[in-house]
Amino acid sequence: MNKKRLIITVLVLGVLGFLVYLQVRTWKRFDWHHFWMATGNTNKFDLLAGVALVWVDYYLRALRWKIMLRPVCEARTADLVAPTVIGFTGLALLGRPGEFIRPYLIGRKVNLSISSQLAVWAVERIFDAGAFTLVMAINILGFRHELRRLPGFAHAPTRHFLGIDFTAFGLFEVFSIGVLMWVAFAGFVAFRVRSNPARAAKLFGRIFGIFSPKLGATVAKRVHAFGEGLNTIKDFKSFLQIAGLSLLIWVFIGLAYMAVVHAYSIHRLANLRLYHVLLLTAASVAGGTLQLPVVGGGSQLATIGMLKGVLLPDRPGMTEIAISCGIMLWLVTFMSVVPLGLAIARTEHVSIMKIEKESLEQEKKAMDEEDIGASETQAPD
Repeated sequence: MNKKRLIITVLVLGVLGFLVYLQVRTWKRFDWHHFWMATGNTNKFDLLAGVALVWVDYYLRALRWKIMLRPVCEARTADLVAPTVIGFTGLALLGRPGEFIRPYLIGRKVNLSISSQLAVWAVERIFDAGAFTLVMAINILGFRHELRRLPGFAHAPTRHFLGIDFTAFGLFEVFSIGVLMWVAFAGFVAFRVRSNPARAAKLFGRIFGIFSPKLGATVAKRVHAFGEGLNTIKDFKSFLQIAGLSLLIWVFIGLAYMAVVHAYSIHRLANLRLYHVLLLTAASVAGGTLQLPVVGGGSQLATIGMLKGVLLPDRPGMTEIAISCGIMLWLVTFMSVVPLGLAIARTEHVSIMKIEKESLEQEKKAMDEEDIGASETQAPD
């Protein structure tokens, strides 16, 4: 482990340790018997249904990647499923360093460079962010009357902000609208960058060059690479297909969350609807920014906090149910890929640890080549 990764791991571990400490202080009287009873009485069919929905999502992601490869090659979805599953297995086991396994393996499978697949990966992240935000915004604004009656919103005190009184759910609505507007603006900027990457790179380079010429050059290089990467969208038909699949992926994730929640059939969780459960999905995504390899951390704490603070009434036994459900959601939606991925990696003769090291080396090499190209472009004739 290099020094940079060690420092990041220590910092993340410290933050997660502090969050766990706060939770332990809050939940001093934890009833382990009630926790194991709630976990043991889950409906195993619902849990398996959640796993199945998550696995279908990996196929949809492979199909979406195939569409984004159309400008350069005609790949088969079946060929991209194995790299996709192995990639997400690497992400679950290794944390963020495993992010580059998927583009590296796909590039090797279809005989394309790692830099080209990193561009596809960047575009995929844009569509994921946009689709996720759209689904959450529609959910919050479309079902606001039902959501505002949730215990955590209905019983929360009114907040005074910028001279205006807001309810807890009112602040939640304002934040959702703000995020939706930001994603729309980012999408517009991305469209403009795609139409003329060189011009956009020069504009951003000039703006950031005010602070530092080196920073301006770096930003210009990244913007140009980003604009070129957006050319992975072949035509408007492909755009609609990618956008549709992105929305479908997040709907399936929401349904997987609902399957897990409904597995607690003898508890209040079984009464939650999809528009309730999507709040858990949002909490998990937000908490996922603080994740440790294998053990996770951030997503569990975020979903437990949402369950305990918003969705479930403050009654005896609800804390144990919330913790059980939060851990189960993490196992089903994030870690369930591991046995499947390890089995596929074995049949594909792939070592995840070895491939992770190779992918990071290739990613660094691709970045270095971009730096050299940018320097040559900026050198005087």
